[in-house]
Amino acid sequence: MTAPERRAALDALAAEVRACTACRLHAGRTNAVPGEGDPMTEVVFVGEGPGVNEDRLGRPFVGRAGDLLVRLLASIGWQRGDVFITNIVKCRPPDNRDPEPDEVAACAPYLRRQLQVLDPALVVTLGRHSMSRFMPGTTISRAHGTTAPVDPATGAATARVFAMYHPAAALRAAAIETASFADTTLIPAALMEARRLRDPSTTATFAPAPPDAGPTPVDAAPQPSETDQLTLFT
Repeated sequence: MTAPERRAALDALAAEVRACTACRLHAGRTNAVPGEGDPMTEVVFVGEGPGVNEDRLGRPFVGRAGDLLVRLLASIGWQRGDVFITNIVKCRPPDNRDPEPDEVAACAPYLRRQLQVLDPALVVTLGRHSMSRFMPGTTISRAHGTTAPVDPATGAATARVFAMYHPAAALRAAAIETASFADTTLIPAALMEARRLRDPSTTATFAPAPPDAGPTPVDAAPQPSETDQLTLFT
């Protein structure tokens, strides 16, 4: 799929999201927040749900948590426009509460279709609700900074998932902020690992982990060159 074709497909999905009334969250929204970013990126960041600033502007991660996300990306030489950013739910839960299971289920087809269009090599989850969608059965304190295979049913058919704390949690706790910056330094290696696992012919030293092998520490992977670390596009 070409960049214009992907952009058109994502725009069509965004229009559906903005008109959606599939769950109770639509009743209180100012704007739905479908997501944004480069249609040809290999990396998709998935948060939990829009906050008050996102609801006001219709864009993901534009408040203080978004500022921190930009700083995290900058620490590895990336910009937010290099990736695609979206959320598990596309409308703001009242008072920034956690999304309810039925709300997550109502939005799931949109996220699945976005991932089918984007076909990322790496999905980076931000927060426990996003992580549980892609890494069920674990906790964010155990899983952050690790990778695992992605269930193809999520829409990311051949991707790996990399778990991180939500930037909002990092704003509330210095230790989580420190951990988030440390985890971010592992993302380029996670991307290289995901690329190699998608195409085993690129290396003789990588093989896909068994589906039940659990999260893999990223620092077990060979370290990429500086050029590879900063390149998001194949």
